[in-house]
Amino acid sequence: MEIKAVKEISEVSCEVLVIGMFEGEKTSQELVNKFVIEKDKFEGKLCTTYLLPTLGQGQFDKILVVGCGKREEFSANKLRSAISKAVKKLQQIKAKNVCFDFDVQEDFGKAAAIGAGIANYAFDKYKKDKADRIEKAYFTKFSQNSLDEGNVYASAMEFTRNLANEPAAYATPSKLAEIAQNLENVETKVFEKAEIEKMGMGAYLAVGQGSAQAPKFIHMKYCGQNPKKRIAIIGKGICFDSGGLDIKPASSMLTMKDDMSGAAAILGVMNALSKLRPEVEVHGIIAACENMPSGSSYKPGDILTAKNGKTIEVDNTDAEGRLTLADALCYACELNVDEVIDVATLTGACVVALGSTISGILGNSEELINELVNDGKENGEKFWPLPMDKDYFDSLKSSVADMKNTGSRMGGASIAGVFLKEFVTDNVKWAHLDIAGTAYIEKPHNEFISGSTGASVRTLLAHICK
Repeated sequence: MEIKAVKEISEVSCEVLVIGMFEGEKTSQELVNKFVIEKDKFEGKLCTTYLLPTLGQGQFDKILVVGCGKREEFSANKLRSAISKAVKKLQQIKAKNVCFDFDVQEDFGKAAAIGAGIANYAFDKYKKDKADRIEKAYFTKFSQNSLDEGNVYASAMEFTRNLANEPAAYATPSKLAEIAQNLENVETKVFEKAEIEKMGMGAYLAVGQGSAQAPKFIHMKYCGQNPKKRIAIIGKGICFDSGGLDIKPASSMLTMKDDMSGAAAILGVMNALSKLRPEVEVHGIIAACENMPSGSSYKPGDILTAKNGKTIEVDNTDAEGRLTLADALCYACELNVDEVIDVATLTGACVVALGSTISGILGNSEELINELVNDGKENGEKFWPLPMDKDYFDSLKSSVADMKNTGSRMGGASIAGVFLKEFVTDNVKWAHLDIAGTAYIEKPHNEFISGSTGASVRTLLAHICK
């Protein structure tokens, strides 16, 4: 979708004018005031809509009125929601070229472009009948710079959503590596199995050894001209999770192509950095593999040695993501970075605790956690801090190794966080984002259709670029 800033609606020629209406206020359009407000008593509550045909009485074929709620409660996030609602309605009437005119003083162009991009998305690559999409959107009141920034965010989410929505037969470890190697202004090194073995990543290698697909350890690097901070971001890259020998039931396996949503998010973020050009050094890391059952699969009871020398008794082969992240965290902490942030569809326990609209966040730095929570809040993503009390480690104790890979089902998201902390050095600020509930939704919700949501992309970009 092409997005362009204009000063006045008189500058554009398109099918539909979209205007925002606040509760208790009239609009700049007399047709709306007369027919929508006075006659039909449209109140302008947030995200409600009213479609008015102009019947040749105006510049546009139709006017779509979108409720903005109370003006004193309006915000960038509410604008994003209103724009998304409008786009959904515009798709229903098959509009292609539209103009948005909202009576606001703040430059909310970033939020507007993100909202339009999220709602205009469809994954129809494999469908004969393609989805109706807006092709060109004009915006008054907002600067081109803020619209462009938001469009980069929306494009990064689209990149991520497309990749996570692909079937596992396409999005293999080798394909993720190929995508990483083709990113602009990003240096990429892909480590093959023999090199991974030399680095001592015994936990990660064990997870992938049952698959015909070779593991690929991917290290991407973006560097601004004068970096003020060094950050490593890690994405869980299980390209398909069958559960291994502790195999999942069929109903739980159906959406396991999305278990690389963390990796997809990291690739989306790294792809966007060359356009946003932050003065930061960013390392994007993915330990990509498949968790499959076969004669060569790792087994319950196996003892694995991670990169930092700690040993892990395999209690359940379906707790594989934390094993790959363990070695990735060790690797990231050796890069002399200031912060390490990992993103993973890690635990069903987090889904039970927080549902499908809020992600969990844990870590060893309250400062970093608070920053990420605020970065998410400002950009329309919700994170809820979960505890990491040292007593949680008791259920991970093993009689034959330094720890087990699973513990009690109660407090499972926190226990997973405590496990990961064992592979983070004390001098590095670390945060873990559990997006198990938010990365992939089975039914449309708010501005999102079913499928991948691109969870964490907005937050990571905002954190990196601020």
